[in-house]
Parts: sequence; structure tokens; C-alpha cells
Amino acid sequence: MSALWTSAEIAAATLGRTHGPDFEVTGISIDTRSLMAGDFFVALSAARDGHDFVADALAKGAAGALVSRIPDGVAQDAPMILVEDVQTALEDLGRAGRARMTGQVVAITGSVGKTTSKEMMRAALAPLGRVHASVASYNNHWGVPLTLARMPRETDFAVIEIGMNAPGEIAPLARMVRPHLAIVTTVAAAHLEAFGSLEGIAHEKASIYEGLETGGIALVNADVETSAILQDKATACAARVLRFGEAETAAACLASVEIIEDRTIVSMVFDGDTHLFKLNTAGRHLALNAVAVMASVAALGGDVALAALGLSDWQAVTGRGTRERLTLSNRHAHAGEIEMIDDAYNANPASIAAALDVLASAEARRRVAVLGDMLELGAQGPSMHAELADLASIAKIERIHTVGGLMEHLHEALPSDKRGLHCETADEMARALPKTLEEGDIVLLKGSNSVKLARVVDALRNLGQSVQER
Repeated sequence: MSALWTSAEIAAATLGRTHGPDFEVTGISIDTRSLMAGDFFVALSAARDGHDFVADALAKGAAGALVSRIPDGVAQDAPMILVEDVQTALEDLGRAGRARMTGQVVAITGSVGKTTSKEMMRAALAPLGRVHASVASYNNHWGVPLTLARMPRETDFAVIEIGMNAPGEIAPLARMVRPHLAIVTTVAAAHLEAFGSLEGIAHEKASIYEGLETGGIALVNADVETSAILQDKATACAARVLRFGEAETAAACLASVEIIEDRTIVSMVFDGDTHLFKLNTAGRHLALNAVAVMASVAALGGDVALAALGLSDWQAVTGRGTRERLTLSNRHAHAGEIEMIDDAYNANPASIAAALDVLASAEARRRVAVLGDMLELGAQGPSMHAELADLASIAKIERIHTVGGLMEHLHEALPSDKRGLHCETADEMARALPKTLEEGDIVLLKGSNSVKLARVVDALRNLGQSVQER
């Protein structure tokens, strides 16, 4: 494997000082649990000081470490790069990674769908060249520079996800990424507590366009109510603005969506041409993400037909709408097969509405939803939870279980024939839910990550695993 960086290159990029022998690295790690031999360990300080793990990293085969001091228990001649501040040095290394890359860069943000769109883009671009993309949801102040620093120098396409929790976070990251094309997937009530209004969220999301390279392309969601805010910023920052959505005025128009079992067939009209492509996951909301991706490929000059083939290989990421069949054990009161939709990674009103639409369209004996609190909605949180009861999809869902203090507002607002269990914690739901399930059920799990609905997902998987092991 060729070197990702040499110690001399790292020192030059970070204005650091090489300590110990020269070295080459084949990867970059911030976590000794996943570190591979040959990685460069970056001793970030977050919940814990990364310097405490440098000795362990070197023992596991790290080629070197990025530190602001020589940690205790580390040999005085150990291979390290000494810098004033590790976070700042990682950002500098990320900029250096971006500077040496000669391919095309796509940046993606949005209240909903940015990780899904990033993975769709990765799949669509794969037939067109060498693609480097963010791992998981590495989209914050350390995730973005880490992704750039990990980028091989021979990359043809980079797909970088950019997120935010507070005002002023997106623009600096976008300027670091310097994308040739930037997308705002949508604007919805996520992190509302920090921004105060949907308009505030839209302004922050739109700031991704500030990082565009000269001649850059901005994709704007034409369907959201704050589209004008996105449009104004895009017009000010981009050489070319493309609107996508179901609106007839959109340059990339979602012409039709057809759900066939667990597939989504999408028709897009772009520059007067109709393009048909397939997703191997069911979901009308996924169609708009796919339109943005395919329009981006076309705008970058890529082969849309090849990209459609690549996109057909895309699979939903664990916790973001993956579907699997589980067999309830014979020890269970209702033995037999159920289907689970694991969308438990995160939630806001828009993403829950989309997930419930998917559940409502599914063919099943019973449709069951397990919904956890949507967090960071501020004073509007209780009412936004209760208003989920008014969604049209609720009529087609037989039972809705809820987890958390905020979701109790939905529990109380539901019609009595829809109302299922209410639990304060995911652990309580994990114990109680299996007893309520029956053969032929399809079960959706959706909630903010910190509610820990993944524990309920694991409990359901264990029901099936117990049968498979027998």
C-alpha cells in the first residue's frame, strides 16, 4: 500500500516538529479501538485526552502520532509530530489533503438526508472513478478535516458531509472543503432550539455555498418553504444554480415515483431529458435525494447512465432505514417472521413523517411504529410531537409505541385504537415490545440517537439470533 503521508509532509502541513525517526503512514486514526497497523494516530482531546492513548496506539502498530506534548509512558524516541494544538494541526492537514487533490469535490448538508445522499453519491460516482467519502456521519469540526486528511492523493471524486449543531459552524467547514458542487438536501426543524426558527436554520445551511470554488455549482431544494433563502445565497456564491424538486420550475424535476415492493423507481427530467433509475430501498422521500445526486452527476459532466447503475447498488446505512426479516423464537408467544425497519439513528419532524410514510405503504399484516423523542426542538418540542398524530400516514398504522417524555405528548394525542405502549426509556421498551409482536408484523423504529432506540433494535435482532443459533 502506498503512503498516504510521509512524516515530512505532515510536519510541513501542520508546522509541526518531527520527533524520533521519519515515518510513512497508510491511514489516519483518532480511536485506538479501530486503529490499523500503519495508521497515524491523532491525539484529539474531547471527552478524553487522546494523549492518554498514544502509547497504546504505538503498541498496536501506529506509524506515528500527532501530539502537543510527549505523553507519559511513551519512549523519548517514539515517532511523533509535535504541534501547538492537535485540533488546529488536524485542520491544517485536512487543508493540505484538499490542496493536493485534483479531482472534483461535492459537499452535502441538510436537515434530513445528508448521510443518505452522501452514500448515494458515493455509489453513483463509483463507476466513474476513484471515490473518497466521509465515514459514517463524520461531518463536524473534527470529522470534516479528518475526512480530508484521509483522502488519497489520486482521488477522482470526494464526497464530504457537513453538519452543524450551532450557528456559524457550516461556513468554515465549507471553506476548508472548497467544493466544486454543494447541495442542501432540505431544511427542516432540526436543531431548532439553537436557531430559533426555520429561517435561521435555512441561513446556516445555505452558508455551505460560501465555500464553493470559482465556477462552482449550487443545488437548491425548490420544494422547501425556505427555498428563497437558499436561492439568494446560492446566486451570490455560485456560478451556476440548479433547483431540484417536484416543482415544475425545477431544473432537475422529480417527475414520478413508483414504489414496487421494496424498490423505488424514479423518473427525473433534467435539461429536457428524462432519466429513469432504481433504488433498492422503498421510500418516496429517498427519490428526491436521488434526484439531487443524479442532477449533480450530470452537472459535473458525468455519465448519467453509468451513475444510475452505480446508484442501483446503494443500500441504506444501518440505523437509517435498513430493512431485515427476523424470526421470532418458538419460546415467543407469537412465533413466526416479522420485518424490521431500523431507522433509529436520528429523528426530527420531517424525517419521522417520511419514515411513517414508508411504513404506511408497506404490505404487512400489521404496521407497528416505535417512536422515540425528537430532541433539540426547543419550546415547540411538545406540540411538534403531538402534531405527529395528525399525519395522514397514521391512519394506515395499526399500533404506535412511544419512548420518552416528549413522545408522551404523541401518545396522548393518538386515537385510542392506535395507542400502544409508552415507556420512559428504550431499555423498558426493549423488554416490553417483543411480547406485543405477532407473525407478519412490520416494525419501524425511529428516534433521536440519544434516546437509544438502537437497544430496542438489538433486542429484536436477538429474538431472531436465538433461532438461528439453534
